[in-house]
Amino acid sequence: MASAVRNLDEPICEEAYLELEKQTDIRHEYIDGYVYAMVGGSFNHGRITQNLARKIGNYLEGKPCEVFAESTKVKMPMPYGRSNYVYPDVVVDCSVNKAEDNTLTTPVIVVEVLSKSTHYRDKVTKRHLYQQIETLQEYVLVEQDVVEVIIRRRRSNWISEEFFLGDSVTFESINLTLTVADIYDRVQNEEMADWLAQKTPDANNG
Repeated sequence: MASAVRNLDEPICEEAYLELEKQTDIRHEYIDGYVYAMVGGSFNHGRITQNLARKIGNYLEGKPCEVFAESTKVKMPMPYGRSNYVYPDVVVDCSVNKAEDNTLTTPVIVVEVLSKSTHYRDKVTKRHLYQQIETLQEYVLVEQDVVEVIIRRRRSNWISEEFFLGDSVTFESINLTLTVADIYDRVQNEEMADWLAQKTPDANNG
């Protein structure tokens, strides 16, 4: 997820949050009554997000499911009445025709690209919220400073699975397999630099 900054120190009601969203072009998340302004991410964050959105989107052409990146909210109704609203980096939904304007309620896959400032919220706070969504099958976390993809699946009781360079990742809910290298295409970090350096001699010898 791109960096998030709490911009209101006091909790507000859901209606006030929705009105705030209408009044500004800045995206805000709404968690447990608190509002968090979404600020821009790094180049690597954008590359990972676009790689996934593009590859998933191409695969889903002609299929009922759709992929959205960064600008679409997910609404999570809570037992006590107030809903939470978040902006996943990438989300796949197979019932978009039933969604509210710019707000999904039935995602099957949610992806968050981890940032230093949002690490805890994505790995702990938002994970618990996402897992309450009945339709969600896979929650995916992608590191950007190192190469690591973590998937938690409903079918395995949300146990963490980890994938690294050389591995392939299967998004079971849409039957799509991507390599970790595909997900990190053009990403600039130490692990990717080492990986590409190792591949270069092979290419030259070929």
